[in-house]
Amino acid sequence: MACLELDSSQFLLDGTVIDGSFDIRLECSSLTGSKAVADHSRYSPPQCSNAPDPPPLPGTSHGTPRTSSNTKACRCVPEEVQDFWDKLFFEAYQYDLRILTDDGNEIMSHSCVVGIKSPVLRAMLEEAKVQDGIRQILIPGVPSEAVHVFIRFLYSSRFEQYQMKRYILHQLVLSHVFSVPPLKSVCINQLEKSFLSPENVVDILQLARLCDAPRLSLVCTRMIIRDFKTITQTEGWKVMRQANPSLEQEQLESLVEEDTKRQERARRLEEKKVYLQLHEAMGALVHICRDGCRTIGPRDQTLKGSQAICRFPACKGIELLLRHFSACKTRVPGGCASCKRIWQLLELHSRMCSAPETCQVPLCRHFKEKMQHLSRKEEAKWNLLVSKVLESKGTISSISERRKILSLKNNAMF
Repeated sequence: MACLELDSSQFLLDGTVIDGSFDIRLECSSLTGSKAVADHSRYSPPQCSNAPDPPPLPGTSHGTPRTSSNTKACRCVPEEVQDFWDKLFFEAYQYDLRILTDDGNEIMSHSCVVGIKSPVLRAMLEEAKVQDGIRQILIPGVPSEAVHVFIRFLYSSRFEQYQMKRYILHQLVLSHVFSVPPLKSVCINQLEKSFLSPENVVDILQLARLCDAPRLSLVCTRMIIRDFKTITQTEGWKVMRQANPSLEQEQLESLVEEDTKRQERARRLEEKKVYLQLHEAMGALVHICRDGCRTIGPRDQTLKGSQAICRFPACKGIELLLRHFSACKTRVPGGCASCKRIWQLLELHSRMCSAPETCQVPLCRHFKEKMQHLSRKEEAKWNLLVSKVLESKGTISSISERRKILSLKNNAMF
């Protein structure tokens, strides 16, 4: 038998916003040199030898250390503490480090602070020359204002919003080059929420890939896919096409993949609608043959034309098919489309019926006997259809029904 068929019824990357040079190198090896980062584990806090050992915590074995998230230090930072670190940065009290920039400016800071916050800067400090107790290091490739914002964040984790808006891409590069994950997280969050636009998304995508920011790359790619026609007309896309054709090809492949997934989702949704209609048709068929509806039903029941509105959506259509089937002169499943449909619905019902001896649907027992003579391939096709129809309405509630559908699926696979 053929498959059953059913007819269903702003931030811009221009010269006015980001100025100054932007030539910072992303290779950290040029900054770190060959020295290893100093070890944090050389210091261990003193312990009191006279204090007795505390008793074991509940639920733990004696003498076994217990680690828990409750033992972590409190992460709440009072406003006064941040004010203190901000003041230390701006006043540069007893500074011992000069940070130089390409435009000749100097930022006074403390080597112990920047060295703790950035392992790359710590390695640079170990190689820096000391004159009169003051070290000097150079951070090239970005404006001095961007370096100022970067160093301030190392002290107090603070920044002015207008400065971040102006130098956010510089901050993303600095956080990557000097290995400052908290600042990188802030930059990614700010870019995702406030600064992405069709005009700059291609530039930010390329920078995100260079700075190892996969989440930001994914967000940019999704934005390009959503507004592909507009973004391909921007200057950033045209430049990227010339400078990085492999990235353009990657975006085109992502667009094709997303379009394929969208079509697949639409196909599955339409398929689920068909299975749901079949489920409703099964309910209406049993309702008509057992209880009767409007002007059609069992022989032993007197029907009234003034009955209440039927709660089965497919009842009217099934009623018309049954009336046609009872009056059709052809009655050959392959000769009349309507008769073919009702034959298929009757056979589907027989496969879903659990009580054929007492069932009042016509030909139910006949189709039950016919099942024994079908080919293995035809049997698997019907079993798969039954499982899809039952799953469409979420009718698999009991364990026995779940096991039955699982066995039907397994049979359909062979």
